[in-house]
Amino acid sequence: MSEKGEVDLTGAKQNTGVWLVKVPKYLAQQWAKAAGRGEVGKLKIAKNHGKTEVSFTLNEELANIQDIGGKQALVSAPREHPFQLQNVGGQTLTVLTESLPDERSEEKSEGSIHEKLALEGIVVQRAECRPAASESYMKLKKLQIEESIKPMRLSQQLSSVVTHNYKPVANHKANIEYEKRKKEDGKRARSDKQDVLDMLFSAFEKHQYYNIKDLVDITKQPVIYLKEILREIGIYNVKGTHKNTWELKPEYRHYQEDKSD
Repeated sequence: MSEKGEVDLTGAKQNTGVWLVKVPKYLAQQWAKAAGRGEVGKLKIAKNHGKTEVSFTLNEELANIQDIGGKQALVSAPREHPFQLQNVGGQTLTVLTESLPDERSEEKSEGSIHEKLALEGIVVQRAECRPAASESYMKLKKLQIEESIKPMRLSQQLSSVVTHNYKPVANHKANIEYEKRKKEDGKRARSDKQDVLDMLFSAFEKHQYYNIKDLVDITKQPVIYLKEILREIGIYNVKGTHKNTWELKPEYRHYQEDKSD
């Protein structure tokens, strides 16, 4: 849900009352399949001895479920669904819809799109849509339970060698490069600290800024050891024009500073 933007409260101003109904999963799936193809069933509201009775009848063509859990399994769903009405319980519940602004809308700003929220109404009745007990419903539940307890992965014996799949890589390129750098650092013997300082000062007399790779190439020293020495005499730039480079501390500089920085 969007954290920014306003909420359209037209539904609250019109005092629109809505029902919050819980439906079985298979019923919602059948409705989704029929989206845009006409009605999905009929809702009946009647009075019986002063008591409100509500029921939903699913269209006959939607009662045929073609698959369960992605598997072909033709089975009939129950068509009759009586409602069990429930009180709101003193709560204030609302129904919101969320939609993206139209492509031509002026509300669509460059680089950001905020969803539009609208209040459809206030919940005045809660209900649970339950299938009527029938043989078709019991068969449906049985198939659903059987499908849910099946293992997600199965062992399968192959009759021939699989040649079209990707073969495992003995070692990835990134790992090879890392091991290569590690070996190179290991081969570099640590020179005397003063010798390293002399090489660094000599380099910084030629240029003010260096990245660590260039300094490693110049001094031929292990990266960790070189950084220890650099922290004593240098400054690491984390931002600006010379980001990710080293330069000497002011007290060690023997060149004219660039006034443009």
